[in-house]
Amino acid sequence: MVEEISLEDIFTKIDRGELKLHELDKLFNDSNKATEVRRRYIESRVNVKLENVSKTVIDFNTVVGRNIENTIGAAQVPIGIAGPLRVIGDYANGLYYIPLATTEGALVASVNRGAKIVTEAGGARSKVINDGMTRAPVIAVPSVIDAVELVNWVNEHFNEVKSVAESTSRHAKLVSIQPFIVGNNVWLRFKFTTGDAMGMNMVTIATDKAVKYILSNFPKARLVALSGNMCVDKKANAVNFLLGRGKTVISEAVIPRSTLEKWGVTAEDVAEVNNRKNLLGSALAHSYGFNAHFANIIAAIFIATGQDVAQVVESSMGITWMESLDNGDLYVSVTLPSLEVGTVGGGTGLPTQREMLQMLGVYGSGNPPGTNALKFAEIVAAAVLAGEVNLVLALARDELARAHEMLGRAGKRSGT
Repeated sequence: MVEEISLEDIFTKIDRGELKLHELDKLFNDSNKATEVRRRYIESRVNVKLENVSKTVIDFNTVVGRNIENTIGAAQVPIGIAGPLRVIGDYANGLYYIPLATTEGALVASVNRGAKIVTEAGGARSKVINDGMTRAPVIAVPSVIDAVELVNWVNEHFNEVKSVAESTSRHAKLVSIQPFIVGNNVWLRFKFTTGDAMGMNMVTIATDKAVKYILSNFPKARLVALSGNMCVDKKANAVNFLLGRGKTVISEAVIPRSTLEKWGVTAEDVAEVNNRKNLLGSALAHSYGFNAHFANIIAAIFIATGQDVAQVVESSMGITWMESLDNGDLYVSVTLPSLEVGTVGGGTGLPTQREMLQMLGVYGSGNPPGTNALKFAEIVAAAVLAGEVNLVLALARDELARAHEMLGRAGKRSGT
């Protein structure tokens, strides 16, 4: 513990600009101590006690410089579980409890009821149909003639570029380079498989080396930005919606007519809500989310399992499809074109998040590498399916407001 007088000296140096808050880690050679001192400095200057921020199981020596900087503590978000949910995929096959970190009352209850309905109907069938993380640098050339020449050169020398890119990582495998030309600007959208990592940093490093090789052979070209926003990262967009980024995954189920009758609805009732709300309403709004609440489930799982939360933006794009079958059953599917998840790297190694991934049986590198991330994607999609089934069913029953009154207000208690 630092002596009080020493703290005041440190605080004075910070006030004078002689010492920066981010330099405390180096000063103490201990990020846990630096975290405490930073927090106490902030407390003294804003006159607010940050008692609860200090309560955490995180060892800041393991995360500063890797996951975060300038630490003062940790935020706590309650985690609930939904399930068990039966998932039938190429990698996930069994019953899973879904961790959901959220502050929205009724969300866990919603997914939990959906999981019960889907599981009793035989389970969610999940399938990853596309896999690849992308990075798209933007390159300037003198003219469109040069732009076409550059693209032709890249196509002709793909194997050379692939070898250079893959030299940066044993897990990065270059799948394709898709060009886009606007005037004298060229975007090269590199697509890699990245094992069990979500892979954004991995492909950035690989793309950087590949682009330097390309430009060394094409001196008329100039790199403007290593990320040219055609990747596309952390922005809702048409490119990922159509071409995919991360995992493109579909999960489906058939809900029996007998189950729907227990809830007082028909397949036609539920499908109409989906058609008029999720499809027509979203089209009118020009939304990239033709669904009820993909983002709710994905954000809650991302926080609980240490994913890059900002990537909820594109990961929650997608389509819910429902149709009434001839026998009165209800077919339901969710399609997530750009689900960006990993089971190694990023925040997956944080203590709480690691435990949640272990609970799902997907923590760390799979055998063979890549299979854990694929399994995780199948489970996430199935959880999204469960959430959609329940919410659209609730809307068909006109019980949305009542559910939030029961579960989303202080003082109300109900089982899930």
